[in-house]
Amino acid sequence: MKRIQSACICQTLHFQLKEGVVKDYAMRAVQEEVAKYKSGLERSHTKYKIVEEHKETDGSIVIKIIKQYNSAPVGDYLN
Repeated sequence: MKRIQSACICQTLHFQLKEGVVKDYAMRAVQEEVAKYKSGLERSHTKYKIVEEHKETDGSIVIKIIKQYNSAPVGDYLN
């Protein structure tokens, strides 16, 4: 029988600006979406590590993250 000893998922998330709205509003909406995503991870008690986070020239935000896969143990992935 096999069992998962540790598991994580690596993701690159691109929070893009909404089209057809004022740029300032779209940039604020992206920042709120990122904050909501992070608080959702905290609320669900998902273990994670943000490897990189940067703002693109157009105002969108890119996050590289390693996070817990389902409820599997994370092992050494987040060290």
